[in-house]
Amino acid sequence: MGKPTGFIEIERKTIPDRAPLDRVKDWKEIHEHRCDDAVKKQGARCMDCGTPYCHTGMTLAGMASGCPINNLIPEFNDLVYKGRWEEALQRLRKTNNFPEFTGRVCPAPCEGSCVLGVISPPVTIKNIECSIIDRGWEEGWMKPKQPLQRTGKRVAVIGSGPSGLACADELNKVGHTVTVYERADRIGGLLMYGIPNMKLDKVEIVDRRVNLMREEGVTFITGAHVGVNYPITEIRAQYDAIVLCCGATKPRDLPIPGRNFKGVHFAMDFLTVNTKTILDNGMNDSACPIHAKGKNVIVIGGGDTGTDCVGTSLRHGCNSVAQLEIMPKPPVERAANNPWPEWPKVYKMDYGQEEASAIQGSDPRQYLVTTKRFLDDGKGNLKGVEIADIEWVKDENGRMVTKEKPGTVRVLPAELALLAMGFLGPEQTLIEKLGLDTDNRSNVKAEYGDYQTSIEGIFSAGDMRRGQSLVVWAINEGRGAARECDRFLMGTTQLKG
Repeated sequence: MGKPTGFIEIERKTIPDRAPLDRVKDWKEIHEHRCDDAVKKQGARCMDCGTPYCHTGMTLAGMASGCPINNLIPEFNDLVYKGRWEEALQRLRKTNNFPEFTGRVCPAPCEGSCVLGVISPPVTIKNIECSIIDRGWEEGWMKPKQPLQRTGKRVAVIGSGPSGLACADELNKVGHTVTVYERADRIGGLLMYGIPNMKLDKVEIVDRRVNLMREEGVTFITGAHVGVNYPITEIRAQYDAIVLCCGATKPRDLPIPGRNFKGVHFAMDFLTVNTKTILDNGMNDSACPIHAKGKNVIVIGGGDTGTDCVGTSLRHGCNSVAQLEIMPKPPVERAANNPWPEWPKVYKMDYGQEEASAIQGSDPRQYLVTTKRFLDDGKGNLKGVEIADIEWVKDENGRMVTKEKPGTVRVLPAELALLAMGFLGPEQTLIEKLGLDTDNRSNVKAEYGDYQTSIEGIFSAGDMRRGQSLVVWAINEGRGAARECDRFLMGTTQLKG
C-alpha cells in the first residue's frame, strides 16, 4: 500500500470521454487519452485490503462480483502509484491475456466489489488497467515471444472471440501448434463485429493484438465456417485436440404481429454490417445495408447491445431514437436487497444514452414497456411500433409476470426497429454434426473447470458453454479450457487457467 491515506485525500476521477456532441460525428473511440500522473494518483486510492474482494471472481445473486480472471488488482495499483509501470504490466499479464479489451469494454465487476466502495466511490480499476497496457504498447514492452520449443501437438480452436483468442494464446505459450478457425472475414468474433468501433477500435486495438499472436506462432484462418463450408471431419483428422469457442450467437426473437415487415432487424445484424462497412470503406458508413439516417429508430432491449444500437444510430444521423426496457428503472443507489459486494444494480447512463441525451434532451430509455405489434405503411415497410406500459405482479404460482396497464397503449413512429433482447445459446449446426451433448439451455455440455465435452479430446469454452456472458468471463473460460486441453495432451500442465 503505497499511500495509506490515499483513499481519504484523493477523490475518484475517471479518465474522461470525449464530449458527446463531438464523438457522435465519427467512429473513433470515445475515450480521451490518459494522463499518467492522474492515473498514478488514482492508484494511490487502493487500500490494499486484507481481503481484496476486487479480485475474488465470485458469482453473487447470479452476477459477477470481483474480477473473473482474478487480476492482482491491489498489486498493480500500488506499482502504478509508485511509477513502476513495466512491473505493473508484468503483474497484469499474469492473469489477463487481453487487458486492452477488458480495459475498454468490461463493465468492471471489480469496481462493484471494491471495499472502498462501501463508504466512498471505488478505485478506478478499469482505467488503471487500460492505462497499464496502453503504456506497454507505447513503450514497446509488448514484443512477440515465441515458445522455446514445440511439443509436436496440434490444436484447433474454432471461434476467434475472446475465449478462443485466450485459449489459443495460452496453448501457444506452452508450445502447442495452434490454428484458429473463424467463419467471418476478420479475426475477433464478438470483439470485431459485436462491439462497435467507438468502444473498441478494430485496427489499432484488435488487429494489433491478433498480429502479435501471429508473430508468436498462432495461425489464423478466416472464412472457415466449420461444419458448413469447412468439414469438421478434416479438422478431427488433422488435430490432436479441438476447443470449441463459437459463442452464443442465436438471438432472441420477438414473435409479434408485423415481425416480418421491412425495417425490423436483429441488433447484431445491424451492428455487424455497420462495422464491416466502415472497415471496408475507410470509416465511411454511407454504404451500410441497414442505415438509420433520417429514420425514427426503436431499440427493443436495455442492455449493452441496445446501447450500442443507440450510439450507432446516432452516428448514422437518425431522426430520433428510443430504447424500450421491460424492467423497471433502477434506483440511484443500491437497494437493500442489492448489498455490497454484489454487482450494483443502479441507474446510470452509458455512452449511448449520454449521446442521445445530449442530442435529444433526455435519456432515450422508456422503462416498464412491452412491445405489442409492428405497424406498416400498407406496403410492408415499418412505420410504427405499438407499445403499452406494464407492471410486474406475482401469478398464482408466486412467479413474477408482466401485466399490461389499461389505457396505456400508444404508437411510436419508427422506420427502423432493432431487437436487442439477448441470445438463446449457440447455433446448433456444428454441435449436431459432432453429436455433442447439450444442457437444458442448448449450450454445449461441459463442466466448468473441466471443459471437456461428451467426446474425448473436444473441449468447449466461453458463451458456447456457459451462455451469454461478459468478455472477461470468456477470457476466464478460454484460459481454463487451454489448461485442461494441455493436461489432456501432455498428462500434466503448467498453465494456471
